[in-house]
Amino acid sequence: MAADGVAVLVMAYGGPGSLDDVEPYLLDVRGGRPTAAELVEEITRRYARIGGRSPILERTEAQALALGRVLGPAWPVYVGMRHWHPFIGETVERMVARGERRVVAIVLAPHYSALSVGAYEKRLLDAARGRLDLALVRSWGDHPKFLEAVAERVRRALQRFPVPGAVQVLFTAHSLPERILAAGDPYADELQASAAAVARLAGVGEWRFAYQSAGATPEPWLGPEAGAVMTELAATRKNFLIVPIGFVSDHVEVLYDVDVAYRGLAERLGVRLERTDSLNDDPLLVAALADLARSTATERGWA
Repeated sequence: MAADGVAVLVMAYGGPGSLDDVEPYLLDVRGGRPTAAELVEEITRRYARIGGRSPILERTEAQALALGRVLGPAWPVYVGMRHWHPFIGETVERMVARGERRVVAIVLAPHYSALSVGAYEKRLLDAARGRLDLALVRSWGDHPKFLEAVAERVRRALQRFPVPGAVQVLFTAHSLPERILAAGDPYADELQASAAAVARLAGVGEWRFAYQSAGATPEPWLGPEAGAVMTELAATRKNFLIVPIGFVSDHVEVLYDVDVAYRGLAERLGVRLERTDSLNDDPLLVAALADLARSTATERGWA
């Protein structure tokens, strides 16, 4: 147990560790509902294209390790995944067994939605069953160090182009069902605010925002979709930079949806597409997470 009684739990979506894991992983994502064979085959093909597995666990563990180094040994840092091992529930049992009681929980998704961060919160509360005193960081897309980390990536990426000022910057994030808007969900507004702040910091005058990676369901999802925006602008813009501001590490939505699918679209459109490097365990991101842990613990009177 931490000397000051505070542990940190970082949570991410999770992903299959091998191609054989794809079907059971999708079963968890879909809440136990079977997945159509064609969809399993398609998702398996995507993971095969990016190395045969998801790198999200090792990326999250690297972020947690770096966070632990910044916070110091008095703040044990744990990793829990929403849809694959180590599941949030598995990690909670480890924490309880080790005597942790007060926990700052941070979802590695900077922008709040009831359908995303809210789902992590529910899994955590259900797993804890009152055995942990939990302080959940619900939103942190406005943290200055996060914004500066993304802005630095934008500045670097623009230098790959011969005329940086002529590049169409396109911020993206994971789409969610449109119905969240009727419920007053802050997701879309938080994303727009983060994108605008990064654009100011990076000196980007003209930019667009779009969504990517919509689910395979018949209901409407948030748009515009990034590929549609690229297609719309391709007649007048020949250089694009995608900034996946809704994601903080490499995983299938970045390595396949951007690097394979959107790059393929760019080739068909006759335009150049680059993307910013993922933050992964960037020191500025880690510093932001450390600030969040400390300030949240202080607000609760734990530190």
